Amino acid sequence: MSENLNRQGNKLLAALPAEDYQRLAPYLENLSLPFQRVLHNTGEVIFDVYFPTTAMVSAVSIMQDGSTIEVGVIGKEGIVGLPVCWGDDTAVHQTVVQIPGNILKLKAEVLKEEFYRGGALQKLLLRYTQAIYTQLGQSAACNRLHTLEERLSRWLLTVSDRVESEELPLTQEFIAQMLGTRRSGVTVAASTLSKAGMIHYSRGKINITDRETLELTACECYQVIKAEFQRLLGTKDD
Repeated sequence: MSENLNRQGNKLLAALPAEDYQRLAPYLENLSLPFQRVLHNTGEVIFDVYFPTTAMVSAVSIMQDGSTIEVGVIGKEGIVGLPVCWGDDTAVHQTVVQIPGNILKLKAEVLKEEFYRGGALQKLLLRYTQAIYTQLGQSAACNRLHTLEERLSRWLLTVSDRVESEELPLTQEFIAQMLGTRRSGVTVAASTLSKAGMIHYSRGKINITDRETLELTACECYQVIKAEFQRLLGTKDD
């Protein structure tokens, strides 16, 4: 795979100086991963980290009764397997591919070696960690304080940003699992957005048709998180 594709496909890799990137490039493996491919299970040792390029990955918390809720969304702006940079090799959450596509795989040991050089990659991943911390905190508040319609709008916009597409291969059942709510509630909220012309829903696919109005409908959390990613990482699309 060409260097140009590597560096442009994932924004963290693209932000690295050429010299730093070249130390990682020989170890990057391009994979095309299907829907629901599990990358890490909670409590398992992390042997590989992943830089999504066109795929989207969800970090999921699974309760004892089997219920789930998404706690993080990772796309081309980020990395899956960040705990290895915090001095730990254990996955905190299950990470699973939710929108199929391409992803770059890297051995965790290679990432750690480069991280502990203390150079550009370390600074970049520390800023990314702060952005993720903001995302987690804001999402916790959002789940408690905002309506399902607001949360759904925020979530659809976030997913769209991560994969840079207005066409999203998503089912209502899956969305309900990620938002930690009942499918019937998602059906009502999605119907409201559809009737207002913000989205078009067909079986297994959602198209954002009026992004401006959808952003106005979303809770404040969408803009807070987006602004923090832009401030810390210099991105305009996250």
